[in-house]
Amino acid sequence: MKNNKIGSALFNIMCELFGSFLTAIGIYNFAVMAKFPMTGFSGIAIILYRLLNIPIGLSTIALNIPVILICYKLLGKKFLISSLRCMVFSSLLVDYVAPLLPVYEGDRLLAALCTGVIAGAGYAIIYMRYSSTGGTDFIVMAVKAVRPYLSMGGLIFLTDAVIVIASGLIFWDIDGIIYGFIISFLYAVVVDKMLYGLNSGKLTLIVTAKGEEIAAVIDSSSGRGSTLLKAMGGYKLEEKQVVMCACSAKQMYFLQKAVKRADPEAFLIVLDSREVHGNGFKMIQMGEHSE
Repeated sequence: MKNNKIGSALFNIMCELFGSFLTAIGIYNFAVMAKFPMTGFSGIAIILYRLLNIPIGLSTIALNIPVILICYKLLGKKFLISSLRCMVFSSLLVDYVAPLLPVYEGDRLLAALCTGVIAGAGYAIIYMRYSSTGGTDFIVMAVKAVRPYLSMGGLIFLTDAVIVIASGLIFWDIDGIIYGFIISFLYAVVVDKMLYGLNSGKLTLIVTAKGEEIAAVIDSSSGRGSTLLKAMGGYKLEEKQVVMCACSAKQMYFLQKAVKRADPEAFLIVLDSREVHGNGFKMIQMGEHSE
């Protein structure tokens, strides 16, 4: 048991390091040199860096202190500790490691796209380990704890908008504001896809007269369970059964072929399910109240 906890803790730290490394590359090697009005506390730190030459990581830590004190009770000790660790990782990496790597000096639009995708992936990896990099992340998580049904990506986009506009106006860079919103949009999309994509799947409703047989075929072809619902045809009023099954997109392909072989008369409805929770599906919960 103790070894499992140590292994799990080490894995979390490695994921946090890798996620922090990606965010550092996105921020320093793509965004800073392209002079984008960045999002979150990183955006404020970049403003201070460009105006006063204050190290980005140092100012990020300083800005986080009051937010940590405000959000501590709502988010809990465990989340706070992991976030502080991640904040230190990302701050050190952006100040001391990212400058050692090549800086992209090409097309500004490509730099914005790379910033959004790379840093967005880094943030998503950190969020998946139930952590954050502090700053506006704390604010987002606090709102998510109170309103858990809100989209993580949507909250990130909204909190970033004010900083992007302010930075663009300070440096009078209207194009930069547009690029900043592109980056914010990519952040939101990448974070939502990586977080909720793990819970997404396909849902099929199969109308058939051979419900038990179809359920057995689903089990043998995809390893998924199913639910039988009693139904009645609207035209002839014949008794039917509806077999409901949730699975991955790959499993759905084989399931459809197997069902059609077992009952060519079966009527299949296949739907995209944004989130599926339960046995066999990974549960991602961010911003919940911590114990």
